[in-house]
Amino acid sequence: MSKHDSSLSKDQFNLLKAFKKQISNPQSSAIAKQAESKKAQAAEELEDTELFKKALLGVKPIDNNNIADTKVTRSKKVDAQTLAKRAAAEGGAEQELTEISDTQAILNPVASQAALSYRIATLQHKVFEDLKAGKIRWFEAVDLHGCTVEQARAAVLQIIQMAKDENQNVIKIVHGKGPEAILKTYVNGWLRQHRDVLAFVSAPENQGGTGAVLVLLKRAEKNPKFKQ
Repeated sequence: MSKHDSSLSKDQFNLLKAFKKQISNPQSSAIAKQAESKKAQAAEELEDTELFKKALLGVKPIDNNNIADTKVTRSKKVDAQTLAKRAAAEGGAEQELTEISDTQAILNPVASQAALSYRIATLQHKVFEDLKAGKIRWFEAVDLHGCTVEQARAAVLQIIQMAKDENQNVIKIVHGKGPEAILKTYVNGWLRQHRDVLAFVSAPENQGGTGAVLVLLKRAEKNPKFKQ
């Protein structure tokens, strides 16, 4: 059909031409609409940003220097040899030293990578599982690396006494896991004999794994420091 066909007006011809173009390229119309939509959305987002900036005019940022630190801080590991010297100077653990023998350790050696686990029969299962999972916060930790057997035993008894004095009931003992696992074997034997130990278990991997134990103790029944 010719542009000069007298049967069509100019407007009708332009409409027909646009219709033919849409039929020949149907995606062009959809793309154009999509582009228009994105353009409108971008304009709307820009407008929202400008409104937000205007709303913040004159607002000062909060000074966070006075925000309280809510992180739980744990005591640092105390030196085992220092504890052993303190125990020797105080002389209060002599009775416990005589009550706790090395026989059980000698008769029951443990492997370097073995997981230690002990609990008294009356201890609640959930409490033991929480201890095993590391969910109960420990009060103090002692590292026995470099200690002799006698120094290690004095340090273990001393840290237990420290926890009792502070009315705390969970401590951590780092015994290591050397090829012979000597200190690990002795710690396993000593803790099983101690009258204040309710349970102990190898620590979670992120807290030392089989190279350390978390120990649950009886709380002090009569402690004048906390009775007040």
